[in-house]
Amino acid sequence: MFESFPAGESVRLDRKKYHEDFYRVFESGIRQLRKLERGQHFRERGFPSWEAFDSGEWETALSLVEEKREVYARQLRETERLGVRQRRLRVVEFPVTPYVQWEFFVLRLKVELGDEIRAIDARTIAETERERPVPEVVILGDRAMYEVVYENGDAAGARRYADPALIAETAAGFDALYERGEDFTEFFEREIAPLPPPAAGRRVAAGHGASRA
Repeated sequence: MFESFPAGESVRLDRKKYHEDFYRVFESGIRQLRKLERGQHFRERGFPSWEAFDSGEWETALSLVEEKREVYARQLRETERLGVRQRRLRVVEFPVTPYVQWEFFVLRLKVELGDEIRAIDARTIAETERERPVPEVVILGDRAMYEVVYENGDAAGARRYADPALIAETAAGFDALYERGEDFTEFFEREIAPLPPPAAGRRVAAGHGASRA
């Protein structure tokens, strides 16, 4: 599973070109979007909820998540209009990092709106990750795959993969893990909801590369 990914050939895109290429492919008639998220620390500069979280204002951060409702609803409507099935798998390490704890409240809103998201305990895929973590990627049908590049936790472009065989292998790996994933709400209620507010939000390290959208 994912054996070929480390040796895959890619083209580096800056942030602007990545976004342009992503939306061009996304709107080109693909039928599936798969998103595998593995990193545990990221920055979300410009997102008021994250800014509040990063400042240690936990209750404010949670209240500000709701501001994204219409934005996320519009994104999902557009995805449905294009006929794209969008699935996301969130790998979670324990103890849960402050960032992931915050992110799950954002993902909960997306699930409420209809997004297909599952969670998986990183300890349950230790055998798969014996040599390296599973790749953190966005896969658009069978046409393109992106690994977002981060600098100090901030998105700085992406590596674009176009080899059909590599895309198919990575997509198959995603599908296998997604089947093993747990219902988001059940995972949230058991593992995230009972946690006390994180001690501080400013514990952010470089991420491992995937779109935060």
